[in-house]
Amino acid sequence: MTQNPQNIVPFMKMHGLGNDFVVVDERGLTPRIDANLARAIGDRHRGVGFDQLAVLSASDTADVELTFWNSDGSTAAACGNATRCIARHLFEETGKAELSIVTERGVLAAKDLGQGITSVNMGHPQLNWDEVPLAENIDTLELPIDGAPTATGMGNPHCTFFVDDVATVDLEARGAEMEHHPLYPERTNVQFAQIIGPDHIRMRVWERGVGVTLASGSSSCATAVAAARRGLTGHDVRIDLDGGTLEISWKVDGVWMTGPTAHVFDGVWHI
Repeated sequence: MTQNPQNIVPFMKMHGLGNDFVVVDERGLTPRIDANLARAIGDRHRGVGFDQLAVLSASDTADVELTFWNSDGSTAAACGNATRCIARHLFEETGKAELSIVTERGVLAAKDLGQGITSVNMGHPQLNWDEVPLAENIDTLELPIDGAPTATGMGNPHCTFFVDDVATVDLEARGAEMEHHPLYPERTNVQFAQIIGPDHIRMRVWERGVGVTLASGSSSCATAVAAARRGLTGHDVRIDLDGGTLEISWKVDGVWMTGPTAHVFDGVWHI
């Protein structure tokens, strides 16, 4: 294991549709990121700021292993847009067109579709109550909550409300309330989705441990799955978020998420 330069943490700032990340490459280096450092870097006033922080580590079974931190210092098992950002970085670094990426969610496949578009298979959705997880054995399709949301696991828990107009939803108030609902023992990501057509959804997101975000990959996957399960759309949908558009396809081998990414700048954090 190589020692990092003293008191220095190099990083990349990246985003997928405005869902922004600090990415730290610890491959071959002594690990430095912990909850305290994640919170410090994540402070948008005194630090760099991010929706999630992603750490790259070497893997014996895949091209890379990823660990995700929220800005409140908690961890997340999955982060779709960060995974796409890092896959894009590795495509350019290695020249490969396909990658395997280990997360707590499992081994994810990524593909370079050309013209800067990256697709990642986020795995099979978790549809049973104990997989999401929920606090009790109930039907995940329509929860006994005002608005009858759908519960979905994508390596992290999700709660999707279908509404007539997302513009009328007080996202901060409702998101904060639902994140801590007692049915979700590990808290939850919250989505409000408006069906535009059989292959088109407008959605806004409240992320667990973060707050309102411009986009969320795993939330988009969960919403697409929920809409298909409820017969509101097909299995291939376009999802318009505050920060842009993702294409989601629920296939036999998992839920594929496709869209653009951006590498904004490189920096150094002084501990």
